Amino acid sequence: MYIHREGYWHIFIATIIWLSLTALLYWLCCTLPWLFWPLAVILFLLWFWVLWFFRIPKRTFTKGGNLIISPADGKVVVIEEAMEPEYFKDKRLQVSIFMSPLNVHVNRSPITGKTAYMKYHPGKYLVAWHPKSSTENERTTVVIENNHVTLLLRQIAGAMARRIKYYLQPGDAIEQTDEFGFIRFGSRVDVFFPVGTKLEVTIGQTVKGGQTILAKI
Repeated sequence: MYIHREGYWHIFIATIIWLSLTALLYWLCCTLPWLFWPLAVILFLLWFWVLWFFRIPKRTFTKGGNLIISPADGKVVVIEEAMEPEYFKDKRLQVSIFMSPLNVHVNRSPITGKTAYMKYHPGKYLVAWHPKSSTENERTTVVIENNHVTLLLRQIAGAMARRIKYYLQPGDAIEQTDEFGFIRFGSRVDVFFPVGTKLEVTIGQTVKGGQTILAKI
């Protein structure tokens, strides 16, 4: 396991705050150890959660030219046919993966291909499962294509998320399971497949980015 580069600054700030508050708490509660230790443990756990959030565990990736791999860790919360108004402008099969604050938050490419489209949209911070979050929240839209399939990926910020990071620009090539983005503190990733795609996942299923097969071409 290692710490993602997006977390370095946040962990540094969290460490300064943790040490400062712990020192202040010790000074205020020096004669009340029964109060100091529970509060000190809570501060430590909050600091550790920030560290844990940016973890990148070692894992063996699943790869294959006929496979579409999950771009994120989380739970499948939506499987439905829906209009995609931004790029395809037609009906697509949408699979939404909700990423809780406890999940790994790096986003990985489901296929090997080229970036056909990329756009960042500023917006609101509704809870990630809200029906309007996909059109009103801060989000990015990335389209990756190859000779077999064209997929649209949408990173959506949630109520806790306040920054989406994306690493692709139009024309960039990317390998299957390579990073294309990161979302801080709770979010959702939508994948839009061609209608009729045979899925390998179901509603409520827990998936892992870079490992779980979402569909086969």
